[in-house]
Amino acid sequence: MSGPDLSVDLGGIALRNPVLTASGTFGYGTELAPFLDLRRLGGIVTKSLTLEPRSGNLPRRIAETQGGMLNAIGLENVGVDAFLREKLPALHPDVVVVASVFGTEVEQYAEVCERLSTSTRVAGVEINASCPHVKSGGIEFGQNPRLLADLVRGVRRATSRPLLVKLSPNVTSIAEMATVCEGEGADALSLINTLQALDVDVETRRPVLRNVLGGLSGPAIRPVALRMVWQASRAVSIPICGIGGIMNAEDALKFLICGATAVQVGTASYLDPTAAGEIADGIAQWARRRGISRIADLVGTLEIPG
Repeated sequence: MSGPDLSVDLGGIALRNPVLTASGTFGYGTELAPFLDLRRLGGIVTKSLTLEPRSGNLPRRIAETQGGMLNAIGLENVGVDAFLREKLPALHPDVVVVASVFGTEVEQYAEVCERLSTSTRVAGVEINASCPHVKSGGIEFGQNPRLLADLVRGVRRATSRPLLVKLSPNVTSIAEMATVCEGEGADALSLINTLQALDVDVETRRPVLRNVLGGLSGPAIRPVALRMVWQASRAVSIPICGIGGIMNAEDALKFLICGATAVQVGTASYLDPTAAGEIADGIAQWARRRGISRIADLVGTLEIPG
C-alpha cells in the first residue's frame, strides 16, 4: 500500500513534503547534515545572506526563556558569494534550497537575489523583511506598507525565481502586509518571524542579551503565529509557509489546517537536530491513520463555528 502524497507546491517551488527548516536555525544545511538526511525534508531555508560577510552582534546573543528562546545573532553570515562558492556545492543535489536574503537597502536585496539567480541549485529566495534585532533594514521594511511594497517590487524586478517574503508579527494588520506583498508580485509568504522581546537578569538589572532586544521564538509564539497565518490566508490567494513554535507533527498540522501550504521548523532543531525529519514522518503517519491520501487537501480546512 502506497503512502499518502505529501508533495506541495509553494509558490512554484515543488516540495516532496511540506516541511522545511527555518532561516537562521539550520545554518547552511551542511552543519546538520551529519545528523539528518536532508532529503527527508521538503527543503531547507538558509541563513540570511548579505552582499558582504557579516559578523553579527556581540555576545551574549542567545538565551533560553520560558516557553521559548531569545536571539539577537544579528544575521551573521559568510556573504552571498562565499555561499555560492563553498556552501551550496556541499549540499546533496536532491536537497531543495531556498536562500534567505537580507539587506539594509532595496538595492542590496536586489543584488543578492541577482547573484543567487545565477545558480540552478537555488529553488527560490525568501526576503527577510522582518528581522527584529538589527540596527537598520529588516523590520523597518516589514512594519511599513509603503517600504515593504518598494522592497518586494525591487526584488521582483531582480529575479524571476519564486519569491517568498518573510513577514513580521510586529505589525497592526498582518492581512494588510500580506496583501501588499501579493500585489507587488510575491509568489508566497513566510510567517511569522520572531516577536520582538526583552528579558532581564534581576541580579545585575541588565538585559540578558547584549543587544537589549531580541527575537522570541518557540512554543510561546505558536498561537500568535497560527492566528496570523489564518488571517493572512483569508486575505491573499498566494501560498503561505507557516512558522512559529512547531515542535512536532501535531503543531505542523495545525498550521496546515489554518491555511499554510508548508511549514518551517526552527527552535525545535536546537533541541533535536532531527526534529524536522521526525515532523515530516509524523505528518505522513497522521495522514495514513486518517485515510488522507493527499496532504495538500488539508490546507485551509479550519472549521469555524456557525
